Amino acid sequence: MNRPLYSIRMQASRNGHHLSGAERLSTAIELEPLAADMVQRALGHMRGRAETIQISIEEVAEGQIDYVALPDLRTYLVDNYGQGRQAAAGLLCQAGVSPLAIDTAMAAMASGAAPDGRSMRGAMLIDAVSGRRLEPDQARGVRVSRMDLTEQARQELALGLQSLGLDNAHVREALVLAGKVLTTPGIVAELCWSDDPDYTAGYVASAHQGYVRFPHLKPLGEERGGRAFFLAAGQHKLPELINYLQYRPLLFDRIGQLNRPQPWVVQS
Repeated sequence: MNRPLYSIRMQASRNGHHLSGAERLSTAIELEPLAADMVQRALGHMRGRAETIQISIEEVAEGQIDYVALPDLRTYLVDNYGQGRQAAAGLLCQAGVSPLAIDTAMAAMASGAAPDGRSMRGAMLIDAVSGRRLEPDQARGVRVSRMDLTEQARQELALGLQSLGLDNAHVREALVLAGKVLTTPGIVAELCWSDDPDYTAGYVASAHQGYVRFPHLKPLGEERGGRAFFLAAGQHKLPELINYLQYRPLLFDRIGQLNRPQPWVVQS
């Protein structure tokens, strides 16, 4: 690919609080329709119409882009969010996250991780052993940016997700974001559930397990959610880690294995 790509990012707010965001890497010819789609997304958000919409576009040099594969996707069916959180905690423990760090993350996400009790714009950074929060700004958190799919990978992913009944923006965008997080040196796992009130799903991601989705990780109607990135103990090179998450361009040119949903079996 010799033509330049552009990072296009949208951030929307309402009543002074973060409402919606979107990220793509695109060719110049795609910028205008993508920007229009992002504006419509912000204006039609389920939590209200955006009052402020910011679109940022920056050229990305081809030589800066890394090409990697998406993680495998699994879905475990759970009966309710309580069972979902227990299952998620079990997977995080297997990935090397301590019960204390898991409790810290889940309690913050459930009550609102920002100082005002709302969801953060970005992710928490949490020591995987001590549970200590490490992000420099606990209102903003850390954003993940400059990642996308190649066109061929996008088409393959859409077809694969359609066959599983999972081809929606929530799953596609979360899978791409989790994919970049898992390539970040020093991060051992991620926990996420949405702050959209009508979307109860969430996931755990780690290098060994891939992207593991649960249809219920929060109650229906709850607007608080967020992300937690768990950092390996003693490897807190925060400036380098944050710079990678926010600025390193990443394109996924291959998809991982897309597994059919299966019931969660309580681990003994």
